[in-house]
Amino acid sequence: MTTPVTAKAVQELRQRTGAGMMDCKKALDENGGDMDVAIEYLRAKGIAKAEKRADRSTSEGVIGGEIFADGESGILVEVACETDFVARNEDFITFVGTLVAQMKQSSASSTSAFLAESYHADAAKTVDEYVKLTASKTGEAVNVKHVARFNAGANGLVGMYRHHNGKLATLVQITASSSAVAKHESTRELVKFIAEHIAATAPLAVDRSGVSPEKIESERRIAEEQAREAGKPDEMIEKIAVGKVEAFLKDVTLMPQPWVREPKITITALVAEHAKRAGGTVVVDGFARLQLAVD
Repeated sequence: MTTPVTAKAVQELRQRTGAGMMDCKKALDENGGDMDVAIEYLRAKGIAKAEKRADRSTSEGVIGGEIFADGESGILVEVACETDFVARNEDFITFVGTLVAQMKQSSASSTSAFLAESYHADAAKTVDEYVKLTASKTGEAVNVKHVARFNAGANGLVGMYRHHNGKLATLVQITASSSAVAKHESTRELVKFIAEHIAATAPLAVDRSGVSPEKIESERRIAEEQAREAGKPDEMIEKIAVGKVEAFLKDVTLMPQPWVREPKITITALVAEHAKRAGGTVVVDGFARLQLAVD
């Protein structure tokens, strides 16, 4: 089914890819107005500079976080506002701290559930109502964009990295072969290193099993089209596409990435080294990476 190509759709595609207006219109026209297919088309042609999120716009704010329960649990709360002036205000920082305290005792697994909860300091209000009340005092739009929580249990550990400006933060959770290994000094150092690394590299998943089949198929199609555009023989196109998909997965998943502090070592090797020091084994379960949007 063909979707009418509107000026709004062209502008959205331009924001998401960084491509020129006429290129975006042509991509939509030639692909029936399908936004995702048009993005693939532009990338395959080498026109798209980068795939951007449609909601990526300038914003300010603070990401608050805390590790607690002897490292077994950790939380992040991303709170956005309009100006850096408000974000740096002590009252706003205190406000973010109250939301971290709320999240610490919360059982919410999503941002919407968190906002719907009763506010811990005033049960007559929901968290959302408390946020809106604070917004009215600042005179700016204020909203909770994302929350994240990990509960690792006795045999696990959670690490956190929070950038000095409060605009980027990560959590990582590991499970170890025993509680003693999880709480070992070497393992505590490891989760801090990994959380820092995730902040720097922004991987999509821990390993290839966490990358959606749709994303992998999209990369395969793009690689095939690029090979065709380059005039490669049909019998080579599939092999080229497989190689490019493998390289893509190695680049965007955490475990095979070179460690930012020492690129000669992969994260897989880093985990094995620290686990050996701790006297057991360690598995990276998952991570969260929150960053206030910028142009």
